[in-house]
Amino acid sequence: MLEDRTPEASTAPWPAAYPQGYAVVDVETTGLARDDRIISAAVYRLDARGEVEDHWYTLVDPERDPGPVWIHGLTADALEGAPLFTEVAEEFASRLAGRVLVAHNAVFDWQMISREYARAGREAPVRQRLCTIALSKALALPLANHKLESLAAHFGVVQRRAHHALDDARVLAEAFRPSLRAAAAAGLRLPLLECRPLTEWSDGPSPRIGRQPGGRGGYGAGPGGGAGVGGYRPTAWNRTKKRPPCPHPNPGRYLPGGRLKQGMRVAFSGDTSVERELLEDRATEAGLHVAGSISRLTSLLVTNDPDSGTSKTVKARQFGTPVVDEAAFGQLLGDVEPADG
Repeated sequence: MLEDRTPEASTAPWPAAYPQGYAVVDVETTGLARDDRIISAAVYRLDARGEVEDHWYTLVDPERDPGPVWIHGLTADALEGAPLFTEVAEEFASRLAGRVLVAHNAVFDWQMISREYARAGREAPVRQRLCTIALSKALALPLANHKLESLAAHFGVVQRRAHHALDDARVLAEAFRPSLRAAAAAGLRLPLLECRPLTEWSDGPSPRIGRQPGGRGGYGAGPGGGAGVGGYRPTAWNRTKKRPPCPHPNPGRYLPGGRLKQGMRVAFSGDTSVERELLEDRATEAGLHVAGSISRLTSLLVTNDPDSGTSKTVKARQFGTPVVDEAAFGQLLGDVEPADG
């Protein structure tokens, strides 16, 4: 049972405009790009004041390679016999219907869920989302970074299995309740954003930028075998592996509101909610140049805390380098423009 760590908040007037229910969600996926799939999902349903009503968890057959097993721990063997998303879509929808979707870096979870429903020819029954990163910023919580583990530690919540959808959703639900009550006590307007479900989906005839074509059906080959869908090889990634040089020329700065282009130099600063190495890996696969420092040639800086005063953020301001947060970068990765020629 979730322990109430903010009893004083229960006597405060409750804002009438606050939502009547929440669905705290976590999904584990085969990756971060547009054609990646959900492999597990968990939902904790909360009432208007953040009290837990029930919870639900399922594995999902992604019909392709499971991706970064070193992060989520779900191998092809573990997913064997799991239901397809179409087989859990109805139950998942019943858990989301009429509630605000709450997640840590909510734009990512929402995009993955919306795409899965679009593939299934349906719409996810979600109209609003709330990101707990945005809420913690609005509350000015004294967090060292924006990772879930830091939010959990602030409220004394114990993580048991990081990157396991059910435990991550539990941890987030337990941290969200005191956050919600603190917001209510302060009369804070919740940082709710509109969710616009996809109405159609096409996988398209081409693989994503920077990947080799591969066949569908199953999870792909294991170590030493052929690539799965999109040519993803779970054994090809290594923390100590030196990244190959970017084969594309630098096309210049990223223009806010535009698209990333292959060859752009992208630097990262500070903590990210998604593993930094995985973000860099995806950037490399998309044809971007991952830079370790900021110079006048840097196209873009990705950071969740542009006012942190780190050497990279300071240099970015000096050079006029565009800055985006992690969620925006994740969206940009889904539509990288090919290099000229």
